[in-house]
Amino acid sequence: MRLESKMLQDRAFAAKSITIATVVAAYWIVSISLVFVNKYLLSSRSLKLDAPYFVTWFQCLVSVALCVLLRGLSYLKPNLIAFPSIRIDPRVCRDVAPLSLVFVCMVTFNNLCLKDVGISFYYAGRSFTTVFNALLSYAILGQVTSLKAWICCGFIVFGFLLGLDQEKLAGSLSVSGVIYGLLASLFVALNAIYTKKVLPTVDNSIWKLSLYNNFNASFAFLPVLLFTSDIGHVMEFPRSGRVNLLFVLLGSGVLGFAIGYVTGLQIQYTSPLTHNVSGTAKACAQTVLGYLVFAEIKTALWWLSNVIILLASFGYTIVKRQEMLATHLNEADERLNALTASLNKMKDGSGVSAEGIHGNNYDDCNSSDKLAKSSA
Repeated sequence: MRLESKMLQDRAFAAKSITIATVVAAYWIVSISLVFVNKYLLSSRSLKLDAPYFVTWFQCLVSVALCVLLRGLSYLKPNLIAFPSIRIDPRVCRDVAPLSLVFVCMVTFNNLCLKDVGISFYYAGRSFTTVFNALLSYAILGQVTSLKAWICCGFIVFGFLLGLDQEKLAGSLSVSGVIYGLLASLFVALNAIYTKKVLPTVDNSIWKLSLYNNFNASFAFLPVLLFTSDIGHVMEFPRSGRVNLLFVLLGSGVLGFAIGYVTGLQIQYTSPLTHNVSGTAKACAQTVLGYLVFAEIKTALWWLSNVIILLASFGYTIVKRQEMLATHLNEADERLNALTASLNKMKDGSGVSAEGIHGNNYDDCNSSDKLAKSSA
């Protein structure tokens, strides 16, 4: 019996390990593929499509269409697909609008940064997200960041500046790309903060939030498209390549939608900390792939700058995780102490008043008090 039980446990562990490995691999593949496909759309010399706003707008449209499609499939096959009901509520659209504006800025500056910098420098160019997270958490939420976390942020800034210096020496520094990267980092941090505030408006459903964000963004981009030359560039695109362009655009839209799903899966099957660690490792692999695919030449100090940023980002994640755990334990202790004090008051007042919550019997209260103390 013990041998059979051990075999079953081993099989369950193996199955769980395979599932986790599959989910993490899916996250890596989708995330890295999205970066490379977007880079191809935004600045490929062979494609020659200078329409970053159109590309971003089209990706939002694809996300809305996929939400509708998945809802239809979940209605037809509820046992296979679960997706929340879709009903565009004007009131919810209005409430989500501030977040949608942040979302539009985030995806736009992300794509503009990727357009102007190489994939190998893309992660470093957006590394200020962690620093802005610390600053905005204090400015908006009033959350104080510890000295250890600020030290990690300091190393991120140092690594970023070292990387800029090496890009400048190599003659590959894009000032516009750096500015877009800083703005993208700012709006990524803002998006994380405002998402927490807006989630209750959509019943804490990430899918509903994705629908409303992309729905609002689809309209928010229209004035931008009217006042830029993106539509003209798309209309002038050679007819012989339009089918290929459409397939690449659809692929980028599907990947952009899928990244939200696989991110949620990775957090569900591992933990937020493991997700951040996986994201950091993925960024490292993405940097190396960008270096290899585009046959770039980088100095030792350039590589050192990336290592510093990656390690500092990982360290920041560990520090914040420890702080969250300590806060949770302190809150649990406070609740337990409050419960113990309440039971003590019930015991002390049992001999004075006949009124109470089933607390007239001293022995019953004493038993409850002993139970609370033993639990502590």
